[in-house]
Amino acid sequence: MQPYKDQFSGCLVGQCLGDATGFVVEGFSPEASQRYVEDYLKTEKAGEFGRFPLQFGQYSDDSQLARELIQSYVAQKNFNPADYAERIKRIFSEKRIVGFGYSTKEAAKRLALGISWEESGAPPPAAGNGSAMRAAPVGLFFFDNPQKLIQAAHDQGRITHRDPRCSAGAVAISGAVALVLQDKELHPDRFVSTLAEWTKPFDQGFADGLKTVMHCLSMPPEEASPLIADTGIDADYIDDDEWKGMPAFVISSVLWSLYAFLRTPDDYWETVCTAIAAGGDTDTTAAMAGAISGAYLGISALPSRLTGHLTDRGTWKLDELVALAHQCYEIKKRL
Repeated sequence: MQPYKDQFSGCLVGQCLGDATGFVVEGFSPEASQRYVEDYLKTEKAGEFGRFPLQFGQYSDDSQLARELIQSYVAQKNFNPADYAERIKRIFSEKRIVGFGYSTKEAAKRLALGISWEESGAPPPAAGNGSAMRAAPVGLFFFDNPQKLIQAAHDQGRITHRDPRCSAGAVAISGAVALVLQDKELHPDRFVSTLAEWTKPFDQGFADGLKTVMHCLSMPPEEASPLIADTGIDADYIDDDEWKGMPAFVISSVLWSLYAFLRTPDDYWETVCTAIAAGGDTDTTAAMAGAISGAYLGISALPSRLTGHLTDRGTWKLDELVALAHQCYEIKKRL
């Protein structure tokens, strides 16, 4: 099946809107995040306030770096990890990044010192979700070529994170986008088993963790979230933020995003609300879930009264994001 242009824009804009909506309560407890969902997101009050001093619609590093990845693809007419690494270095050195993660910031410093992109990433056991949060566009580039998708997801990820669990997370998010672009009939069992097959070479624990998603799909989010939050966490993992709710750990946060999408694949807004209601790393989980949902449903399924608020401190608003995604689509179509 050939994807539509509005699925490409749906992926990027869906990520940015999920990110911007979750960014308002990043680090909040599950209880506070749930109140935000019930009192604001589900009562058409979303957009009434942002994350001070930024207005609603500001998206964070998750989507900035996903956008930079598409910009690199458009400029190079292909995926070029060296060019993408240069863009990561530049957005940090120019102080344009919003809400960055520690490992990604340190990797950008190493790139600025001249360390090659193959060696710049944080070594294990650093296993945050920085590689996965920005990986959705790889699914747009290589939806028709799993081998290239897996390699590109791994390469873009190891610029900042060299832990194999981080590569598995990047493969899972980009792979999810690729799968929903290929087939409008979503079969969760087949969807999850394919992602397990693609992630297993990087980390068996991640592949096994995908079974938890299938196990939890029959559970309501409030029962599923504690189980998924604990999946894969071992003694080596250090949570710098010590948030309650969904941690920034790559396995649990990626699995939660997949759960949120698979619970309500035909409802973008409900998917984003589910991702946010668990608390913790809400901008990232909603960004990843929103990218997959937007790719599946297309941009017309997103709430237009909110997409118009999207901004990166006055730049890269909705129209520019859509135009960039459509450029990506046209290049992909010609290759």
